[in-house]
Amino acid sequence: MLRWTIIFLVVALIAAVLGFGGIAAGAAGIAKIIFYIFLVLLVINLIMRLVKK
Repeated sequence: MLRWTIIFLVVALIAAVLGFGGIAAGAAGIAKIIFYIFLVLLVINLIMRLVKK
């Protein structure tokens, strides 16, 4: 999942450099959402590991 965040971030950076503001904003927004989902899943996983032991 973190791989997708990095891919969308790179797409946003390339689109911004080339002047495609709308595409860059959309890709950056998607990257931000996926990153937050990744963080939530990471915290849930860490809590589950602590409870399991």
